[in-house]
Amino acid sequence: MRAMSLRHLALLVLFAATALLDGCTLPRAQIRRADAVVAATAPAASACDRADHCAQPSPLLDAARQALAASTPANPRHRVALLDDSEPALVARLDLIRGARRSIDVQTYIWDQDDVGQLVLDELVRAARRGVQVRILADQLSSFGDVALLDRLARASRNLKVRLYNPTFHEASTSPLEWAAGIACCFFKFNQRMHNKVMLVDDTIGITGGRNYQDRYFDWDDDFDYVDRDVLVGGPAAQAMARSFALFWRHKRSVPLTHLRDVNRHILDHPAAPGWPAPAYEHPQRVYRVEQEAGDAAWLRAHVLADSLETGAVDFFSDLPAKTDQPLRRQARQFTAHVMQMVGAARHEVVLQTPYLVLSRRARRIFERLHQETPPPRIVVSTNSLASTDAFAVYAVSYKHRKRYLKDYGFEIYELKPHAADPAAANARASLEWIGEGEHASGDPAHDASQRYVGTESHGLLGSHGSSQRPAPLVSEGRRFALHAKSIVVDDRFAMVGSHNFDPRSDHYNTEAGVIVYDRRFAEQLRRSILRDTQPQNAWVIAPRRPVVPVLTKLNQAIGDLSESLPLFDFWPYRYATSYQLKAGCAPMQPGDPAFYSCYEPVGDFPDVALSPKLIYTRLITAFGSSASGIL
Repeated sequence: MRAMSLRHLALLVLFAATALLDGCTLPRAQIRRADAVVAATAPAASACDRADHCAQPSPLLDAARQALAASTPANPRHRVALLDDSEPALVARLDLIRGARRSIDVQTYIWDQDDVGQLVLDELVRAARRGVQVRILADQLSSFGDVALLDRLARASRNLKVRLYNPTFHEASTSPLEWAAGIACCFFKFNQRMHNKVMLVDDTIGITGGRNYQDRYFDWDDDFDYVDRDVLVGGPAAQAMARSFALFWRHKRSVPLTHLRDVNRHILDHPAAPGWPAPAYEHPQRVYRVEQEAGDAAWLRAHVLADSLETGAVDFFSDLPAKTDQPLRRQARQFTAHVMQMVGAARHEVVLQTPYLVLSRRARRIFERLHQETPPPRIVVSTNSLASTDAFAVYAVSYKHRKRYLKDYGFEIYELKPHAADPAAANARASLEWIGEGEHASGDPAHDASQRYVGTESHGLLGSHGSSQRPAPLVSEGRRFALHAKSIVVDDRFAMVGSHNFDPRSDHYNTEAGVIVYDRRFAEQLRRSILRDTQPQNAWVIAPRRPVVPVLTKLNQAIGDLSESLPLFDFWPYRYATSYQLKAGCAPMQPGDPAFYSCYEPVGDFPDVALSPKLIYTRLITAFGSSASGIL
């Protein structure tokens, strides 16, 4: 009976997929009707008749214009600022939107409808209504699932255009049935996502990196926040961002709202203008604070420009949207290729920060070659622990290959603690500023948590609906932090900040983008930032287990090696390496130091993780899931 029911379910999914595919694209006449409704009901008049469209003064745009004016093709000049802290990263975006005179282009993977999502959208609508040409391109699977919201955006202003990238069955909202049907009928198309994150203003200044438009990327989630990073770049590199955005905007997978079946239907069913209501913020005082800071030139100079650099060469790279249409074309994987070339050129040190330590075949070859050099460069890796990650399935594959990382590649691996002290302190300082009269840090915790675990970066075969993507439960309590930044520093000479996770998914499935800055000062800034996350108060260090009984230890390692080499049935529980914590009174040191084991104590393979189904799933995926690393 069970086999019959599974067969019936599979047939039902395939039947549904076929039916959806048959009705995917809309008739041209229906699209024209929706376009006519939008044209008739979207405000046409501009709120400003000035040539600069009433742009507010922006010290960030001023610095970028100065750099662009001083540039020549042979001698480019840039203003670059590392946006490590979440509040300057958000305030910089608001300042740029308000200072825009001609155009704003935004490309992202996730756009949620929480406070950050509402705030930035409202600022963009205001910019469009004063005459700025605004374009938003968001990956469909993780953005704007509310069809009524998309209707309001379609008719908020004639200067505002929104497209969704690679929509499932030409719809903005993906139901669980469509999710399953997408995997069943057209897996490779469904699994390819646009992971780029770019905000570009007047083709003069841009922000790129790891942050999406969701509270947790700016320390505004009361339960779970990301340690993330962007870089602000003003100068000629912004023009490369503009060319990349134009390629994506014109691509066949970027679909206008009136071409989406559910949005089209909603517009035709509701011909009256929906208007653009004022946002309803959960924490209005916090929003008010950053709105005020965005208009404060002194604040922006102190928190964004003070540590910025005037520098020369900066390259922006992006994979082409044809990356998965024609995956063998080298130029389609432009950004991925440059990331690999950077690492392969290392001579002394690579400092790598990635949320998901699952390496592609090409990356494994590069690191293995580097480790065989004499002397090999130092490889420092900052990544997530099981206690901090939002993607336990991906972590399980990384956990399986710890011995390879340590022995074959010579990695020093530091895994973020879920309550890392430095991010927690920064978050607490910001929180003290906004918790005020009648406002609490959180409402009903159970209700809040059920709403906030959405839009993770780990969409893949296992999906991301419901509770499957919630982090593993912990023994400890408190606000949790997960690493989301993606950066590399090579030999203190040049550095990369972008969206690339250095994993098979970023190599082969998703399109990625980022900047490479060829400046030792910037490389040192970024190196210090990453190494701060590896300090004992913020991370556990992964190191080999200390031999206790030599014969039994060697036998255990031999069995572990055999188990790890198997694609399936890797059940051996005693791994080559485990997590260590610095003892009180000791100074931090590298795992290769002779005094390491006298100053560090083992804290288990999965410290701070409570016994739960997630812990069991991690073991099962370690045993069975290594072949799915690219999908995960």
